[in-house]
Amino acid sequence: MMKKPNIIIAIILFITGTAFVLQDADTLDVPENGEEVGTVSVIRVTGTIGPTTTQYIERGLRASRERNDEIFVIELDTPGGLLDSTQEIVQMMLGSSHPIAVYVSPRGANAGSAGTFITLAAHVAAMAPATNIGAASPVTMGGGEMDTVSQQKIFNFSESYIETIANERGRNAEWAKSAVRDGAAITASEALELNVVDFVSESLEDLLREIDGMEIEGRVLNTYDAPQNRIPQNAAEIFFSFILRPEVMLILTLVAIYGIIGEVTNPGGIVPGVAGVIALILLLYGVAAMPVNIAGFALIALGIILFVIEAFTPAFGILITGGAVSFFLGALMLFQDMPDEMQVSWYWLVPATLVTALFFAWIVTSGIKSQFKGHRVGVEYETGQEAEVSDRITPEIEGRIQHAGEYWRAESDEILEEGQKCYIHEFKGLKVFVKSNPKIKEESSNG
Repeated sequence: MMKKPNIIIAIILFITGTAFVLQDADTLDVPENGEEVGTVSVIRVTGTIGPTTTQYIERGLRASRERNDEIFVIELDTPGGLLDSTQEIVQMMLGSSHPIAVYVSPRGANAGSAGTFITLAAHVAAMAPATNIGAASPVTMGGGEMDTVSQQKIFNFSESYIETIANERGRNAEWAKSAVRDGAAITASEALELNVVDFVSESLEDLLREIDGMEIEGRVLNTYDAPQNRIPQNAAEIFFSFILRPEVMLILTLVAIYGIIGEVTNPGGIVPGVAGVIALILLLYGVAAMPVNIAGFALIALGIILFVIEAFTPAFGILITGGAVSFFLGALMLFQDMPDEMQVSWYWLVPATLVTALFFAWIVTSGIKSQFKGHRVGVEYETGQEAEVSDRITPEIEGRIQHAGEYWRAESDEILEEGQKCYIHEFKGLKVFVKSNPKIKEESSNG
């Protein structure tokens, strides 16, 4: 008798379960070929290419491999960057068995200089409409001025390097060499026609649909309407990319100088010293990561020495002027080995130089000189100071004086009338010995 209800319950559960399965099946994004859709990880690289960019791309690629994504996508928009960082990124991409795509976007974006090398090194190179690629000359990439021999060497290396990248990925090596040799730059449509890139796509979604079914590194991509995993820069990458900006490094240089000198001239301030040391450590990190010109640092150091000497030597501003010129030239040379877009503007250099000159001419000069002045508190300081007679004083009768808001018992070998000005000669316990001669102040300090 209990079998019928059990059968009825089983039928109800079967129908309910089937309904849930069908409902879930309707919500699945299944492509037309019936295969399960993969995922893609996407990062966005903008601005100049530097050490933090390398770390960001490496972290994104590692995360994409761990997720077993179909492909790792780099959305790129850069005017160029450092040659060393570019080489590290290219080596990472050429040595990766995990599929990598570079998509130059959005409209109006540019894969200039270092960006050309990175785009050509990808398994899939794509551009959005109204974007550009090229102008990969080593002068733009390395920055600074080179002599003829050095320039020829760096040109030859860059040409052969970009040719190797293009040949490895089956792209137009001749145009790649012209981008280095002649600074050639082309639009997205021209790049597609010349076999510089593989696709011109309106959006990333369009690109993922276009590469669906491609075989890369022995893997057939399944990217049609693939879910995207956006990987933003973490806090450390944002912070250190900010630190490595030349204008920020210049500010750190100033903070290090002001803080350390301020602590030396005013011991016990703590805050200036701590701020100066922190700025110095961050500055050393930036110097280690970026191709900073050492001669620039030498000129800045010379400027500081001249500023300090001015504090001890009455050179009537000559050393201050020389220090300001040395500081300015040093700051100008400091970042000359970087690309043009990473060099410090005169809008930063001129105010920084003026502020530094004023700092040393006023604050530091006063601080250093104060270390060599006499006592400013206590009996030694009060000796020779001016006071006012409150009660008449004679050689036989003591009186009172008022000094610094206090009344003192006073004696003198002169007659001093009430209201008369006098000068403290010496202290005798709770009494003072005063005289009317104003020169006593000078005599007391000399004695």
